[in-house]
Amino acid sequence: ELQEKVRHPFGKGSLTTDGVQYSAEHTTTTDDYEAVETITFYNLPGHTLEEIEFGLTMAIKSSGAAESVLWKWQGSDNGTDWEDLIAAQTRAASAAAYADVTISGRFAPTGNFLGTGTTFQIRAVIKSGGAGGETATGKTKNSSYIYTKYRRS
Repeated sequence: ELQEKVRHPFGKGSLTTDGVQYSAEHTTTTDDYEAVETITFYNLPGHTLEEIEFGLTMAIKSSGAAESVLWKWQGSDNGTDWEDLIAAQTRAASAAAYADVTISGRFAPTGNFLGTGTTFQIRAVIKSGGAGGETATGKTKNSSYIYTKYRRS
């Protein structure tokens, strides 16, 4: 028996005047990837996660017009060891104003994201394309979703 579930837990911050909703902003403080937002999902008891389909959007910007922003989305079974849902992407320099970046696709559990426990996590991460003081800022958009497909174990 196949069970499917659509989930929209991202970007639950304030509604803007044009009707768009984002999470709180996160500005990086290191030269490493930092989480913009991390959401924990509960698996269906007695079922095995077969696949997730996703449409994930975040708005990103850099601290300077000559700086790029690196970004990606990841999944994990334990919130510590992460599997990329997409390889690192680069928003080119001149990224000083917010722009939405979106990924969509399907992911079969693998590596550090097997979906075999009671929970799993999905997160958006960013970092500055430069080193030494530049920052990246991001916020997830409320239209982001994951669609989970399970089989009875």
